[in-house]
Amino acid sequence: MNKKLFVGGLPYKVTDERLEEVFSVHGSVDSARVVTDKYTGESRGFGFVEMSTPTEAQAAAEALNETELDGRRITVEVARPREERSRW
Repeated sequence: MNKKLFVGGLPYKVTDERLEEVFSVHGSVDSARVVTDKYTGESRGFGFVEMSTPTEAQAAAEALNETELDGRRITVEVARPREERSRW
């Protein structure tokens, strides 16, 4: 199992630090990143959290999926591997 989680439905004002704070209750967080638009720098409403172990990742996903974070309902699921895209 993967230890990286996809987090969708994030409030646009959530920071990397806030995301790490929320997930650290469920285990050790290796990294937490809110994805931002490369032109405006504003949040795109989703991010990724990498936990220390797959067990912690599973526990965090089960505990936080469909919960409310700063006024918005978030979805948390195990991240799928990134697919290679062709240039054409």
